[in-house]
Amino acid sequence: MPVKPDGKLWVVREQIVEDPASGLTLQFEVDPSGNMRLRIFGDTLPYGNREILFDKNGEEAGAGTATSGLCRPSWLEEVS
Repeated sequence: MPVKPDGKLWVVREQIVEDPASGLTLQFEVDPSGNMRLRIFGDTLPYGNREILFDKNGEEAGAGTATSGLCRPSWLEEVS
């Protein structure tokens, strides 16, 4: 999808947003190379969990089915 003309910079912190009404969980994160990633998880998604990647300029760099990783990152998991 094209970038909005005169689109403003929007800063979102790494976080997890759970939406009980839709049953979806949104996970905003930055991968080790510095690219931003939005992961969408939920049982209501007909083709599985989704992942949208953004480059360092905030523009879409790719999208697809999220095939690996946890819905919750390791820093939320209990360590024993």
